[in-house]
Amino acid sequence: MQCRFCKTDLKHTFIDLVNAPASNSFLTKEQLNEPEVFYPLKVYTCHQCFLVQVDEYKKSDAIFNNEYVYFSSYSKSWLQHAKAYTELMIERFHLDERSRVTEIASNDGYLLQYFHQNHIPVLGIEPTANTAEVAISKGIDTTIDFFGTRLAQQLADKKIYADLLLGNNVLAHVPDIVDFVKGMKLLLKDTGIITMEFPHLMQLVDNNQFDTIYHEHFSYLSFFTVKQIFESAALELFDVDELPTHGGSLRIYAKHKGGIHTVTENVALLLEKEIRKGINELLYYEGFQSKALIVKLELTSFLIESKKKGKKVAAYGAAAKGNTLLNYCGIKNDLISYVVDANPNKQGKWLPASHIPVLSEVQLKEDKPDYVLILPWNLEKEIMEQLSYIKDWNGKFVIPIPSLKIM
Repeated sequence: MQCRFCKTDLKHTFIDLVNAPASNSFLTKEQLNEPEVFYPLKVYTCHQCFLVQVDEYKKSDAIFNNEYVYFSSYSKSWLQHAKAYTELMIERFHLDERSRVTEIASNDGYLLQYFHQNHIPVLGIEPTANTAEVAISKGIDTTIDFFGTRLAQQLADKKIYADLLLGNNVLAHVPDIVDFVKGMKLLLKDTGIITMEFPHLMQLVDNNQFDTIYHEHFSYLSFFTVKQIFESAALELFDVDELPTHGGSLRIYAKHKGGIHTVTENVALLLEKEIRKGINELLYYEGFQSKALIVKLELTSFLIESKKKGKKVAAYGAAAKGNTLLNYCGIKNDLISYVVDANPNKQGKWLPASHIPVLSEVQLKEDKPDYVLILPWNLEKEIMEQLSYIKDWNGKFVIPIPSLKIM
């Protein structure tokens, strides 16, 4: 197997989470009695460019299909993040009704709606038809397709260039990252800018976030490596923000090489920070497997002890990261009786492999569990505020990552 960026032969395992079903492949009642497909979930570190990557066993068109259950608009904090981003971009880059904002992986229009409200022309590009239809119903012009050089060329031929080309949590999701970045180059106006947000590999390593590894995430990105990938397409990174979203993300700003925007000191500072940590040495990536094992042992021990004492444990948030965690730990519905989720598209289904049913929040109030395990720990604060009523019956929250804590 070769590195998907620099084509070096991959020899170094970052972590092996053994086999797992696709993280968002929720099951219907009928499917519970059918065999499930498991794919290897093994991640490698390239010793040349330090791109951390999963082998592509699960094809992206089999993941991002019309059954796709992730709708961005169900998280309040994510909507606030999108709105704040919109205001920042309009002000910093003087966007107006003569500009064009194009979003790759625009989902249900959760972000473009805010540019649209400011009368700025927008275009969404989204491969999953069911989420794209929600965006179209909001009046957001959306192309239902995968992004790459093929689609970029088609749009460029029609002179549909972007002043602002953005993508949130998509750069890590593309199997051919080289073609994807070249596509952005084709679609960007001469004076245009690109912003991309993605979880920061440094945070993943430092905070033991192994549950953010799943088949949809083909790459795990450091600033050090992303800079090389963009430079290979004659794009230059001129700024970067460190964000708290998704347990610690980066927002990078790119332009055509030699473009008008000045390179800020943030670029050198973040590179320096990563290199100080050892991001360009294999040693930094070793030992991650044993850190994940500690979480597995802590969580399973807690659940088994709770079961022995007759305590009830429910989970909150049927998130993809939760499925990685539960399946790596080998947890089934005998240790966690159900998971509650706000997304009606997930309710009435079952989690892959663990077969834990997904129910609405009403169940918590009726059932009064002793413990609520928060699976999307990146929304810990939002969820604890929302479910603060569990203290009425002395319920406690359990956070599994980076190490088990009971609140």
